[in-house]
Amino acid sequence: MHDPMLMFTSVIATITHVMREASPGRAADSDTTDRGAVSIEQVLWYAAAAVSVAVVAAIIWSQIRDTASTPVQSPSAP
Repeated sequence: MHDPMLMFTSVIATITHVMREASPGRAADSDTTDRGAVSIEQVLWYAAAAVSVAVVAAIIWSQIRDTASTPVQSPSAP
């Protein structure tokens, strides 16, 4: 019996390769690793994403610290 994940992975790899080779505007001698310069818009989007992740992490960390600093009530026996 054939491994279904191996078949799925090979089909996806083949489709990706064919689509990349057939993409419009791709020159035959161009290097596929060179994607050009980074635009200022991309830099701003990444900066905004980093700031939002930092804000959310700070909020979650403050919640964790507040919860950890509250004293634990010991159970009382009847």
